[in-house]
Amino acid sequence: MFKLVVGYSSREDLNEIVERTTRGEKPVIEKVIDGEAIRGMQAMVREVVLTPPIRDYLVRLTLATHPDGPHSVDATNQFVRWGSSPRGAQTLALAAKVRAVLAGRFNVSFEDVRRVYLPTMRHRVLLNFEAQAEGIEADKVLLDILEKVKESAD
Repeated sequence: MFKLVVGYSSREDLNEIVERTTRGEKPVIEKVIDGEAIRGMQAMVREVVLTPPIRDYLVRLTLATHPDGPHSVDATNQFVRWGSSPRGAQTLALAAKVRAVLAGRFNVSFEDVRRVYLPTMRHRVLLNFEAQAEGIEADKVLLDILEKVKESAD
């Protein structure tokens, strides 16, 4: 669903990781939730309201990853070889719904979509040789798309 960017561990963190994982102790695993509860939460998330204007916004953000498409931006046309598939749009919608629920809301906001866009899309965009040669990363292109694609289609 997401590609998270995790940097290197600090010296202190790496010491803690080595300590916890190499001393032969077996952690006690306790069940905190069961499958039925997870399925219930998944069903609830799908009921979160995604209004047509917000749905269209996330669709246009997805289409903006397609080079030479009607919604592409200059950075897409210059640096992207392959854009996101429909699964990217579906994942973007579901991630925005989860973010809304975590914020205590029953509807998705434009901000929810923007906040989950990078982790949802960064691994769904294949950059071309020019981008690789210039050291351009997917996040740079995606941030340009976020800046240029407006909430309103007008």
